[in-house]
Amino acid sequence: MIEITFIHQNGERQTVTARNNQSIMQVALEHKIKGIEGLCGGCIGCATCHIHIPPEWKSRVDSQDNEQSEEEIDMLDTASDRNATSRLGCQIKLTSALNGLTISLPKP
Repeated sequence: MIEITFIHQNGERQTVTARNNQSIMQVALEHKIKGIEGLCGGCIGCATCHIHIPPEWKSRVDSQDNEQSEEEIDMLDTASDRNATSRLGCQIKLTSALNGLTISLPKP
C-alpha cells in the first residue's frame, strides 16, 4: 500500500492508503477528502481535483510518468489558488516511488 497525506487549509493532516496506479483524485474520493470533488471523473474536464504538490516532490511525481500535459495546464487556468506546483489530482497516478507523498489542498 502507498501512504499519502493531504494537508487541509486549516493545517489538519489526513493520511490515507492507496493502491498502485490509483490517481490522487480516486484516492481522495474513496477517503472522502473534503475539497476534492472530481466532478468530471478524471477526464480533465474540470479543476475540482486541484492540488498543490510540494516543490521537493515535483520531480519525483513527474518521473513516474506523470508529466503535465498542455490540456492540464489549460484546465488549471480555471482553478482558484493556482501556484507553480498546482496539478490536477486525476492526472497523477500513484506508484510505490510516491509512498509518503504530501499534498496540500488549495483555497476554495
